Amino acid sequence: MPPPVLALAGAGVGLRAAHYRDFLARWPKVGWLEVHTENYLQPSGWDWHVLQTLRQDYPLSLHGVGLGLGSVRGFSEAHLQRVRAVVEGIAPALVSEHLCWGAVAQQQLNDLLPLALNGAALDLLCARVGRVQDVLKRPILLENVSTYLRFADDAMSEAQFLTELARRSGCGLLLDINNLYVNQCNHGEDALAAMQAIAPGSVGELHLGGHLLTPHAVIDHHGAAVADPVWELYAAALQRFGAVPTLVEWDTDLPPLDILLGEADKAQAMLARHAQHAPWHAMPPLPSPPPAAPPGALAAGQQAFATALLDTEATLPAFAGDVVPQRFSLYRGNLSAAWRRTLAHAYPVVLALVGEDFFGGLARAYGRKMPSDSADLNQFGARFADFLAAFPPVDELPYLPDMARLEWALHLAHYAADAQALAPESLAALHPDQLEARRFTLHPACALLASGWQVAAMWQAHQEGDGSGIFPQDLQVASQALVCRPRWKAQVLVLDVAAHAALQALRQGQTFGAALDAAFELDPAFDLAAHLRQWLAHAVLVA
Repeated sequence: MPPPVLALAGAGVGLRAAHYRDFLARWPKVGWLEVHTENYLQPSGWDWHVLQTLRQDYPLSLHGVGLGLGSVRGFSEAHLQRVRAVVEGIAPALVSEHLCWGAVAQQQLNDLLPLALNGAALDLLCARVGRVQDVLKRPILLENVSTYLRFADDAMSEAQFLTELARRSGCGLLLDINNLYVNQCNHGEDALAAMQAIAPGSVGELHLGGHLLTPHAVIDHHGAAVADPVWELYAAALQRFGAVPTLVEWDTDLPPLDILLGEADKAQAMLARHAQHAPWHAMPPLPSPPPAAPPGALAAGQQAFATALLDTEATLPAFAGDVVPQRFSLYRGNLSAAWRRTLAHAYPVVLALVGEDFFGGLARAYGRKMPSDSADLNQFGARFADFLAAFPPVDELPYLPDMARLEWALHLAHYAADAQALAPESLAALHPDQLEARRFTLHPACALLASGWQVAAMWQAHQEGDGSGIFPQDLQVASQALVCRPRWKAQVLVLDVAAHAALQALRQGQTFGAALDAAFELDPAFDLAAHLRQWLAHAVLVA
């Protein structure tokens, strides 16, 4: 049962994996933590353990990036149910999402794409927010997003859209000050006027972050310190909305934790000069009026946007303003970068084997051939090994698909369910006849692999400071491997053929005696004691 909900107050920072150990070792002073929902969809493993540990003392805000509430034909009820499970598992003080769309039909684009600001979109968002709030059994906050383009059929400003959405749906607003500034630069919109259009009591959280200046647009990249103009807007926001809990976002090119905390301290000093007047509290939603217009045109526009993302020859949707092709190319770049970044995270050794440029090409080809079908980007690389096996440009690297299979097994092991490993004393208490008759299952994180190539040795040769092997001279040698997770970190063990056969028998539900028979048939000198010690030490067996 989760501990009591801790209320948000003051300045917080985003909890990112690179800072986990700093937080666990130091427990630094900061008002609260924001976590991205999609990083904790699996209630197990290291990420979940860290989150459950830190939430004992730090209030949490849960910030989603995958629901794509404005997706006319791509909204995923299955993903919403996974979000519900995370909310129930950690009981955050606040839950938020973005004013955007991100999917068409069964294809996920995994980006915060710009929404047309018109009546059809408003009707859709009100219905979607209502659905989410019903499922989560709580009101949520919606965040304004940075955009590079506005649509020709926009009928209202983003501030007007958000204000009406909050009034009709009962949701609150997460006002991103940096995004207001970015859109002011990109579209000539007045950030101060936008804040004046929003009622103080409707804002439940503020965001600050860094941005990037490019020749064609200002990009909200969350990869730098908060800029001076954004701090100035933040001061105006505090005047308007009071001491609303404020997050400093920094998601790319992460600095040392102390630099991030320094930004939060600066925000905290400004917050301390303001009282929390008109704090946000959920308002009951208004009765839903009939839709002002069917969403057909909205769906067609999103399909045209998605098609143009993937096909550079496709006709662009109708946008407002100038430099449309150059700014649309930024969305194409985001898509390619997301594919490459996601695959590189799951397949670092494949990346090392083929090099940066070739891997980037692989990621683009894979993304077009096997588009994402999940709002959880951690699932994007599931078919990469099969793609490599059928992709002629990698024919000269025939071991690459098996390396990808090994790395995907490691990726899955990181997120696998927790289980209690078999204790040595429980084995010692068994009579030999009892032991032979027992059935043991493998830990959920375990995977067995057999290859015609020395992929496990190649993988070990790429592990920094590991010292477990050098790059094999003869690659085309049959090998077996076991992926396991003794505690929190997934590992690869090279197996001999007899050990592989024994574990495979156990995985198939055979008795321990049958597993030993399979091993001794292949190797009469099979060292049971040594292998059993290894399996117990690496949490391979569960009762």
